[in-house]
Amino acid sequence: MTQFLPARSHADLGRDFFDPVAPADFPKTILRHRDQRWSERLGLGDLGDDQWLAHFGRFDPLPGSLPEPLALRYHGHQFRSYNPDLGDGRGFLFGQCIDPVDGRLLDFGTKGSGKTPWSRGGDGRLTLKGGVREVLATEMLEALGVYTSKSFSLVETGEQLWRGDEPSPTRSAVLTRLSHSHIRIGTFQRLAYLEDTANMQKLLDYAIAHYYPNLGDAEDRPAAFLEAVVGNVARLGAQWTAAGFVHGVLNTDNINITGESFDYGPWRFLPQYDPEFTAAYFDETRLYSFGRQPDTLAWNLTRLAECLVPISSIEKLEPALNSVWPSFRDELPRQILRRLGLVPRGTEEDGAFVTTLFGFLSASKAPYEQFYFDWRGGVQSAERAAESPSADFYASEAFRQVADGLEAYAPTPDCNLTHSYFARKTPRTMLIEEVEAIWAPIAETDDWSLFHQTLAEIAEMRAAYGMTV
Repeated sequence: MTQFLPARSHADLGRDFFDPVAPADFPKTILRHRDQRWSERLGLGDLGDDQWLAHFGRFDPLPGSLPEPLALRYHGHQFRSYNPDLGDGRGFLFGQCIDPVDGRLLDFGTKGSGKTPWSRGGDGRLTLKGGVREVLATEMLEALGVYTSKSFSLVETGEQLWRGDEPSPTRSAVLTRLSHSHIRIGTFQRLAYLEDTANMQKLLDYAIAHYYPNLGDAEDRPAAFLEAVVGNVARLGAQWTAAGFVHGVLNTDNINITGESFDYGPWRFLPQYDPEFTAAYFDETRLYSFGRQPDTLAWNLTRLAECLVPISSIEKLEPALNSVWPSFRDELPRQILRRLGLVPRGTEEDGAFVTTLFGFLSASKAPYEQFYFDWRGGVQSAERAAESPSADFYASEAFRQVADGLEAYAPTPDCNLTHSYFARKTPRTMLIEEVEAIWAPIAETDDWSLFHQTLAEIAEMRAAYGMTV
């Protein structure tokens, strides 16, 4: 069995970066979900339910890790308006560990674990529905090849919450998220706002040491760090596009420095390709719509660059910031071809193919996920595609250019078309009506069977796409 390797690195930053807090005392702790794959990888797979609930329901410290939870301090732009009153308001950094497989530092962060100095009048709680939605989002995104946080644990907590955006009272929960870093663009923004250059340098040194150690000897460490973050965030934007995913709330405090997707509120998956498709009902200007996500990420990265100017210079940082669009343009075809299980041909050829593909998907309104499922392996799946519910789209004149483009690509060795998942007529999807259908029996009769069935289907999809731990 893998041995758990605890860490407590974040505490070394000091009290200027966090506030020690106590978790809420919940009336109940009922285990609703645990990520067994990742718990086994980290050496926690043998924990019994009582032990699990002690750590991830009552937040007894993990042996050797942080002795007390830390509510992290940060600021951020929320819908382009700067807010200096943010910070972990209903969560904290509970613990850290080292991944025994790749040696990387991992955080256990919470959502719904109680009040902190940054709660701003909120109750510090999470609805059970919100927790279920986050589990579904992370499991689905991981299966689709998106670099995402993991929903490590979901525990129902026995409280009744009042929320204006859903029927109340509603059930409560606490989520534990596993991710590589909870340091956000907003963490740097706070120090810039305070004109705290010493701690800005300290934070940069910490980030490089723990997340970008290959940059330790860089001539200009801030510029090298920015370029690395830009590349990872651009890759994430391309992965979201390939998955047809809309995050919904791309504030600077929701973008972390490792380029890992996290913190899922009003997320959605596309039914059909639509750049105007928006996840949040309150996003009236469609600022964070599907088609504007790359622009938003670039805007957020510009805010990070601004923070680094006092410890570098505009002249040194500008080339790194300007790499965001070339990085995205190069990464998008890679991610589209990865989803299709096709071997890339070259930057120009692949970019032209993706442009043709998106033109077809936009004009035809063919189901987005169905297309990737039907044409996995390219022309090797022509017979499968002919039997698809979307077959009429592929028989149209509008599809001919896409078909010609597919002819030019060879399938990857791990295309995996013999997997049972590809014997289905339709892919596993996670559209909003499906999410509501999964939640309804839980809310009405405490029936979790569809939730567990859905996770099993996603696991099958993850295996088919080779997205294993």
